Amino acid sequence: MFGIDLIDAGFLPAAIVAMLAGVLSFLSPCVLPVVPPYLAYMTGISVGGLKTGERSAVPAALMFVLGLSTVFLVMGFAASAFGRMFLEYQIWLARIGGVMVIVMGLHFLHIFRIPLLDQEARLDTGDQGGSALGAYVLGLAFAFGWTPCIGPLLGAILTMAASEGAIGRGTGLLAVYALGLGIPFLLSAVFVNRAIGLMNRIKPHLKAIERVMGGLLVVVGILLVSGRMADLSYWMLESFPALGRLG
Repeated sequence: MFGIDLIDAGFLPAAIVAMLAGVLSFLSPCVLPVVPPYLAYMTGISVGGLKTGERSAVPAALMFVLGLSTVFLVMGFAASAFGRMFLEYQIWLARIGGVMVIVMGLHFLHIFRIPLLDQEARLDTGDQGGSALGAYVLGLAFAFGWTPCIGPLLGAILTMAASEGAIGRGTGLLAVYALGLGIPFLLSAVFVNRAIGLMNRIKPHLKAIERVMGGLLVVVGILLVSGRMADLSYWMLESFPALGRLG
C-alpha cells in the first residue's frame, strides 16, 4: 500500500514540483524575512547572539522542521486517503482541484487578487522560546496556520496527493514538500551569518519570487486539469534516464 512507483501516476514530476514548491515556500515574502527572528526565538537568544554564535540554532531548527513535517505528513496521508475513497471520481477531483490551483496561481501573478489569500493567520505558540518543545510546537503552528504564502502552494501539493489515489505516493509528496521547506531552514541554522547575508540580497526580489510561485501553480493546475502529469513523467524519464534509477 505504501510502495512508491515513480512512473505510475506521474509521481516523478509531482515529486519534483513538490520539492520546488517547498523551496519557494521558504523563499516566499512572509517566510524568508522571519527566518532569523524565528531561529533566535527558538534558540532563546537575540538575533545578534545568533550571529556571534552564542548558541547553536541547529537543535531548535531540527525540532521546528520535525514539527512542521509531522503536520505535512498527516495532511498528505489524509488527502491521499480521501482521494482513494473517491477513486471512482478521481479524474474529476483532479480537474476541480486543478482549476482551484490555477485560480490561486493567477492571484500570485497579480492577474486578480483574492482578499482571503491576502490575510495572514498565525497561531499563537505562547511563551515557548528557547526549548526543544517550544521549537516543535512552533513547527506545528507554522504548518497549520501560516498563510497566505505557503497555503496555496501547500494546497496545490495536497490536491496532487489526493489525485494520486495511493496513500504511499500521496504521503510521499508531502514528505518531499516538507524536505523542500525544511532543508533550507536547517541550512540557515547551520550557516547563520551567510544565510542572513543571502536573505538580505534576496529580499528585494521577493515580488519576483511570488510571481514564480504563481507560475508554478498555474502549470501544476493545467497538468492536473489535462491529466498530463503521467505524460510529463514519461518525458522526463526518456530525457533524463538517470532518473529511472530512483525508482
